[in-house]
Amino acid sequence: MKEISAVEWLFEQLPTIDKYDPYYADIINQAKQMEKIQIKNAWLNSLTKGDFNSAEQYYNETFK
Repeated sequence: MKEISAVEWLFEQLPTIDKYDPYYADIINQAKQMEKIQIKNAWLNSLTKGDFNSAEQYYNETFK
């Protein structure tokens, strides 16, 4: 079973959004690309440990 991303889950929860409308499809695709980059960066930082001692610290310093 394939997992869905947080972005995909969010858009499934918004009943008024037409996923096939070009405007929303573009927004969804942009959000998925951003999420993909964030996941890749988190993975890379986990390999190098960088300046972070935990995933929580990485998240707080990167996204807050």
